Amino acid sequence: MLEVAPPTGWLQRWEQEANLPAGAVAGRMADVFRAGSLGTISEAEVVAATSTRLDVSQDQLDRFWTQMWDEYLGTLNVELFEWFRALRPRYRTGILSNSFVGAREREQERYGFEDITDLIVYSHEVGLAKPDQRIYALTCERLAAAPRDMVFLDDAPEAVEAARAAGWQAVLFHNTAQAIAEVRICLTS
Repeated sequence: MLEVAPPTGWLQRWEQEANLPAGAVAGRMADVFRAGSLGTISEAEVVAATSTRLDVSQDQLDRFWTQMWDEYLGTLNVELFEWFRALRPRYRTGILSNSFVGAREREQERYGFEDITDLIVYSHEVGLAKPDQRIYALTCERLAAAPRDMVFLDDAPEAVEAARAAGWQAVLFHNTAQAIAEVRICLTS
């Protein structure tokens, strides 16, 4: 939600340009991408596996990673970013993200997320991903907060339901104005 990253169709176009059958990347790389999202392999290992498994030119691989990161990072939701940043110091804040190896560095470089929040929990750094209940417990522990004191915003219904099951107040993101209004209600209740 801090990043607006709608699907762009880049992967399908890239597969066509690389003369790969539709779905080849997903089929050949699913286990590697899952490992990258949980940090069980490094970014360098992901890149090496991509090179080996896709068997394309270095130029094609360079375009693959450029386009992947462009879609992943999207554009900044300026209104939500500014509102979220203004919550501190009155509230302790955190970002809980299903992520991918390399995301922290790229998001910091592009958006400065580390500068606006007290905590960032990335799935690739902790080996857990939403909706696993353990990632919610870990976030509470790192923020030194009780579940009842947590307010969670996400655009994935399963992540919102998991947060509620963990005892958090949770809001499903539909649009920025709605999200801010609903989180404000949670913060004052």
